[in-house]
Amino acid sequence: MGGFAEAAHNTTGALRDLFDATPLQRNDHLSARYGAEIWLKREDLSPVRSYKLRGAFNAMRKVRADNPAQDHFVCASAGNHAQGVAYACRHFGVKGTIFMPVTTPQQKIDKTRTFGAGNIEIVLTGDYFDQTLTASKEFCAQAGAHFLAPFDDADVIEGQASVGVELLEQLGHAPDLVILPVGGGGLAAGVTGYLREVAPQTAFRFVEPMGGASLTEAVRAGHPVTLEAVNSFVDGAAVARIGTLTFARLDWVRPEQVLLAPEDRICGTMIEMLNVEGIVLEPAGALALDVLPQLAEEIRGKTVVCITSGGNFDFERLPEVKERAQRFAGLKKYFILRMPQRPGALREFLQMLGPDDDIARFEYLKRSARNFGSVLIGIETKQAGNFRDLTDKLDTAGFSYRDITEDTILAEFLI
Repeated sequence: MGGFAEAAHNTTGALRDLFDATPLQRNDHLSARYGAEIWLKREDLSPVRSYKLRGAFNAMRKVRADNPAQDHFVCASAGNHAQGVAYACRHFGVKGTIFMPVTTPQQKIDKTRTFGAGNIEIVLTGDYFDQTLTASKEFCAQAGAHFLAPFDDADVIEGQASVGVELLEQLGHAPDLVILPVGGGGLAAGVTGYLREVAPQTAFRFVEPMGGASLTEAVRAGHPVTLEAVNSFVDGAAVARIGTLTFARLDWVRPEQVLLAPEDRICGTMIEMLNVEGIVLEPAGALALDVLPQLAEEIRGKTVVCITSGGNFDFERLPEVKERAQRFAGLKKYFILRMPQRPGALREFLQMLGPDDDIARFEYLKRSARNFGSVLIGIETKQAGNFRDLTDKLDTAGFSYRDITEDTILAEFLI
């Protein structure tokens, strides 16, 4: 066993002082659907409901082994990394200062404070994460503390490799395929670094949110690239630039090994896992499962491990997730309808709706002409094809309408 694999084993052993191995569970529902052995490595069931605790713990452990006097750690995070650092600070009995954007939801602030108990201080600063990160590093230098990076750190990568150690021990043999979510690359670099050494026959697929494809761009360019814009919906993996150290360990990845998951489609995967399996996943935690339909032919008859990387989901977001899932599936649409200002026009429109069509939104907008009024209408249905029937009826009746479901500018203002 080589150096990295041995270090990953040692880290995994040390982690047992903190928590038991997260479950590796065969999922009957997905296995039956794809004719494969689908196993979920449930990182959403760690003490902080994500794998981030592993890297934070290992980095803190290594720093204190080299310098026992170092008792102050700093990080910048609005989510899982903050909670992992807080939990590790409590475990080691050291001080932590955690910088979070002022826009961080109160639920995440409260959870971080709970995990850290009396060992941490939370500093809310900056409207955007880059501002928060800059402030945290300035404070860290002034305070003589140690900065704990979320992914671009050798000890963090080694800590995340413990996921690979556990899944191999739990499965008892090398899987055919491991599917990994990618944000900054720490989890992917750690798990693949370990498994490529001890189970070289295992293949890998990597999944990024479509609005945060930093690994895709790095593979294409041959080096890390900063994305011009990032969709923040998949907040656990919405990273503008993959780490320098992490990509150095992933530079063997080929473009066809990296898959992109549309944000709205991820919502459908989250809803399915919640409704069918009772598993609560955050958007990043659902990435590995979201691409299974794309891999259906490839994985038939094989043993596949999907890393469900996190379950820190704020249920206040559930209506948004449901809405996005319906829109992606074609089961919900929004129209601006020009309604004639005459008796019976509304009744005529309502009679066009099918038995499975339901009005979810109805709002008169400013009247654009004396004889017509504009209506914003949202319709839900049970089969996507029902909308074709509705629009055919509207065309036949001469109603003027516009489908604004995919019009991001109008949707932002009106929906």
